[in-house]
Amino acid sequence: MWKRMFFSIITALFILSLPQWTNSKEQPTNTPEDRKALYLKTAAITDVPWYVLAAVDQYERSLRNIRRDLPDAKGITGIYFKPEQWAGPLNPNKKDNNRFHLALFNGLGRDGSGDGLADINNPEDVLYAMAERLSERGPGIDNIKLALWDYYQRGKTVEMILQLSKLYQHFNRVDLDVHAFPIPLRMNYDYKSTWGARRGWGGLRIHEGTDIFADYGTPVKATSYGVIEMIGWNKFGGWRLGIRDPQNIYHYYAHLRGYGRHIKKGTVVKPGQIIGYVGSSGYGPKGTQGKFPPHLHYGMYRDNGSTEFSFDPYPYLKAWERQERQ
Repeated sequence: MWKRMFFSIITALFILSLPQWTNSKEQPTNTPEDRKALYLKTAAITDVPWYVLAAVDQYERSLRNIRRDLPDAKGITGIYFKPEQWAGPLNPNKKDNNRFHLALFNGLGRDGSGDGLADINNPEDVLYAMAERLSERGPGIDNIKLALWDYYQRGKTVEMILQLSKLYQHFNRVDLDVHAFPIPLRMNYDYKSTWGARRGWGGLRIHEGTDIFADYGTPVKATSYGVIEMIGWNKFGGWRLGIRDPQNIYHYYAHLRGYGRHIKKGTVVKPGQIIGYVGSSGYGPKGTQGKFPPHLHYGMYRDNGSTEFSFDPYPYLKAWERQERQ
């Protein structure tokens, strides 16, 4: 009797000690620490750095959050393989998880957990399968870049994933979802919802942002973690810059008087960091100033994997302003 009880206790403790994601029927935890641990584990057995895996995972998660043709990302990973990709296009069983069958039918599924199965619902298997795709060209970031192109067939996607990986490598963590209001609250400023309003200079178009009116030289802050993707002159936006954040949202700042110190293309920034100053540049050739009152034009754009589109930043600005006042 005592031997039976002892065996039962040891068995229970062993089961409880297993990582939560090894059983696809269980609901995996999904904290930043859990995700990074999985990235590090997969990186240790492949030639792909953890921050590249994190970037691919987050890129795909962002797509699944906005596209209706993709299932929501509910687990610890955001990477999605279609059943026919996983099992193989000619495999008659789209739910097949036999790794030998999948290899026979050129399926992308792999066994990353070591349980002998290539389970599309097992995050270890899914992340390992993606790492295998990224390793096909060989080790090193240049080969990974080529592998990303082979898989996604889109230059913009490759660029965004590499920017994300740079961000994760720089901060050495994945919990980068804090935001800040773009104007210091102690300064004089005013704004209202102007997204979608008509604009006529340079041709009839809609206003793709919110105008925050403030004095010349008022500091402009980064609203998120991100990488500066674009900077320089534009006849509409004047001196402007754009920052890509970890959620794959592009933050656009326009009509600036100038830029902050050390701000250039590729610079990694964090919320609250000064990136520029309010001005009235734009609506003409390079250097044009003063055709309208000084203000910051702030826009937000999403990328759905094929195109980029604007959405109203006003509710987010109000939320970030309220958050800083508390």
